[in-house]
Amino acid sequence: MNSRGVSIAAGLSLTTLVLTGCSAGGSDTGNTNGGDAGGEPITLTFQSLSDQPAAIAATEAIVDEWNKANPDVQVEIVPAGWDGIYDKLITQFNGGAAPDIIHYEAASIVPFARDGYLADLSEYMSDERKKDIPEGILDSVTVDGQVIAYPTELQSYMVFANKTLLDAAGVEIPSGDTMSWDELQEIAKATTTADVYGLGWGLKSPTAAYMAMAPQFGGEYFEGSGSDAKLIIGEGEMALPDLVDTMAHKDKSMLPVGLTQSGGEVLASFYAGQIAMTMQGSFQAANIAKDAPEGFDWIALPPLEGPEGASQAANPQTLSVNIDSEHIEESAAFIEFFTEGENLAALNKADALIPATASGQEALAAEMAGETGWDQILKSGQHMTSAPYLFVDAYAQWKDTVATPAYQKYIAGENDSKKTADELLSGWDAITK
Repeated sequence: MNSRGVSIAAGLSLTTLVLTGCSAGGSDTGNTNGGDAGGEPITLTFQSLSDQPAAIAATEAIVDEWNKANPDVQVEIVPAGWDGIYDKLITQFNGGAAPDIIHYEAASIVPFARDGYLADLSEYMSDERKKDIPEGILDSVTVDGQVIAYPTELQSYMVFANKTLLDAAGVEIPSGDTMSWDELQEIAKATTTADVYGLGWGLKSPTAAYMAMAPQFGGEYFEGSGSDAKLIIGEGEMALPDLVDTMAHKDKSMLPVGLTQSGGEVLASFYAGQIAMTMQGSFQAANIAKDAPEGFDWIALPPLEGPEGASQAANPQTLSVNIDSEHIEESAAFIEFFTEGENLAALNKADALIPATASGQEALAAEMAGETGWDQILKSGQHMTSAPYLFVDAYAQWKDTVATPAYQKYIAGENDSKKTADELLSGWDAITK
C-alpha cells in the first residue's frame, strides 16, 4: 500500500451520496476469551453512521447481543452520522484518534485503504463468510488483493408503479424475474396521457445511476485503477443516457420537471397520480409505504435487465478495522458476528436496504414475504457486480466537475450524445494529464 496521507489529502473534495431487529441467538464468534493483561475487559470503539431510529435500534441490539456473549471483549458504539464523515475520518486518522471499527461505504473507504490506514482482514474473514458474499460485492471491498472491509448493506435502482394507472391503461404488468428496458419504455408510452406521464425519474444528479446501471449495457467506464485508470466512453456507457434522451424528448413519456429533481422530490408526483412509474433507489420502498396516500395501490416491478443482463454496480456500506487498533483480531471477530445472516437481515430491514450476503438476503426474504416491494427488491440484490470506478483516484473529481454537468446538459437537450461523450473524455483528460 502507499505511504500514508497521499491520496487522502488529494481526496479532500470527495463528496458521496449515500444511501441513507435483533440478531439471532448464538454466534460462531462468541466467547473470544479476550481481556487485557490485567484481566480487565477489552473495549472496542465502533463508530456507527446509522442515523435512522430503527437502524440505530437494530445496531444497538446486535452490539448488546455481542456484549452479553463476550464479557471480555466489549463493544462501545460511537455515534457519528454521515454528514462530514470523510473529513472527520481524515482528522481522526492523522491525529491517531480513529476508532477500532469504522462504518462507511466502499466508494469512500478505498483512499484510506490505499494510504495504509485500514487492516487487511483477509486472514480474519471466515471461509463461510467469503462464500456468503457474492463475488462482485466482495470485489468492491478488495484493494490490491487485501480485503479491507466487510460489506453490510446495499441499494439498487428499482421501478415502482401505480398499479391503478397501469391497469387503467390495459398494461400487462411484468411478472418474470426481470423486466427489459424495452418493456419499461413501452409501458411508459402506454401510460402517458394528457394528464399523466409514464415515468418520473429524478435526474438532478444522474451520474451515480448511470454508472450503477451501465453493466446492463456492457458499460464499464474505467479500465485500470488508481492514477493509471483510463476512462472509456463507448456504446455501453452512453446507452442509458441515450435511452433517457429518447424517453424524455422523443417519446415524451418522462415527467419533464423530474429531470431536474432529486428522487425524493419526484415521489410527490407519484403520490399525486401524475406519473405511472418512478425510478428510485430501492430504499424508497419504506418511504412509499409510510408516506403514500391511504389506498394508494403501488407495486415494485421486476429488476431491470439490459442486453448484457440485470447487473448493477455494487457500492456497499462497509465495516473496516483501523490498522493501528490494538485489537485487530477482536475487532474482526465482532464484524464476523455483525455480518451473520440474521443480523444483516435485521439491520437492512430497519434501513430498507439489501443485505450484502446471500444468507442475509435469504433471511430477510423469509421475514418480509408478502410485504409490498420486498420480493422484487431482494431479487435485484442477486445481480450486484463489481464497480471499477471505486478504485479510480480521480473519479470523485471527474464525477462532480465533469460528468454530472455534462449529463445535465444532455438531459436538458442542450447537447447531443456525441458532444456529451466528447465532454466526458476531454474533461477526464484535463483532470488527469
